[in-house]
Amino acid sequence: MQKNYLAYIFLILATLFWSGNFIVGKFATLFEVPPLSLNFLRWVMVWLLLIPFTIKEILAKKNYIKENFFVISFMGILSISTFNSVVYFALNFTQVINAVLMLAAIPPMIIIFSSILKIEKTNLFQLSGLILSIIGVATIISNADIQKIISLSFNKGDIWMLVCVFSWSLYSTLLKKNKFELSQFSLIQIMVTIGLIFLIPQFLYEQSIGLDVKINKAFIFILIYVVIFPAIAAYYCWQKAIELIGPNRSAMFIQLMPLFSALLAIIIFKEKFQFFHFIGATFIVSGIYLSNSKTQ
Repeated sequence: MQKNYLAYIFLILATLFWSGNFIVGKFATLFEVPPLSLNFLRWVMVWLLLIPFTIKEILAKKNYIKENFFVISFMGILSISTFNSVVYFALNFTQVINAVLMLAAIPPMIIIFSSILKIEKTNLFQLSGLILSIIGVATIISNADIQKIISLSFNKGDIWMLVCVFSWSLYSTLLKKNKFELSQFSLIQIMVTIGLIFLIPQFLYEQSIGLDVKINKAFIFILIYVVIFPAIAAYYCWQKAIELIGPNRSAMFIQLMPLFSALLAIIIFKEKFQFFHFIGATFIVSGIYLSNSKTQ
């Protein structure tokens, strides 16, 4: 029982740190921190912090890494180069509440990718859940205004969050499909290495259009948070919890992220939780429930 409680503490901390990433990402927009540069510098710092602890395993398993290089590289592009950059960019145009509620559509999307990649078969419940989740996402990005859907008039940030949902769902599915013989941090190190190659052009692009990083207290605080908490501490807590109670029970705690982030956004940024948020969230949660139902 004590083992369970310890795992729950780790899981709550992990989801809280990841939720804080959206809050700090919104702060970055308020302090005019360039989003792509922030993501580049974040992962440079993570790479430097992890390399002393991962280099030995990476060198020892270099042949294994070569055999799996393509899929690990693709996962690095999806998670490091795409998801994180797009999150910070999208928060320039949309509320934190909108962004995190849409992340709740990731589990049903993973189900559909799992079916396509023949990891798991899809049943009627899962397809129904996917449809409900899509309705929920459409409700949020259209503010429950059918006219916006007909005219395809959406908030730019919400549309970019769809890219995040797609990229993280595919990344998670590939992680599920491939049982890598690497520690979590070594796997992250390799993905960050590949991801940084694709982040360099993003960083140089922002520099070329005059979006320079201003080194001040706000930037240092933001960078320290995104490096230590969502990038390193959250992964550590997540892995420890999985060791204690396994991946299936741990995965359910991901749904705390929209709750934590929405509450923090309401408290810190005075964002309003409106009725269309409630309707969209209800559809998404119903979709998740159906997706996890089993046929008899």
